[in-house]
Amino acid sequence: MTARRIDREGLMLLAQKYIWWKSPSDAADQPERVIAQVMNIGDFEDIQRLEALAGNDMLVEVLNRAEIGQFTPRSWTYWHYRLGIADIDQVPPLPSRRFV
Repeated sequence: MTARRIDREGLMLLAQKYIWWKSPSDAADQPERVIAQVMNIGDFEDIQRLEALAGNDMLVEVLNRAEIGQFTPRSWTYWHYRLGIADIDQVPPLPSRRFV
């Protein structure tokens, strides 16, 4: 998934705070999960760290591959607008279950 190599140590620092139910090392094995969690519930300083660490292209990729429940409607809308993916009134729906 990662087009850009992410500094594992930096990711582990964020994982320690935002993926508290796993060890930072285990959480860093799934960088997209850590990134999504910080995007969803991160504070301003950690968002700044994340953007420097991962870059906007990676954040866009995480949004495009988001799983059900990873984002609240508010953060979903915010990130689409902030990253220039969609106008505020053109944000795609959150990922949802599809029944066949």
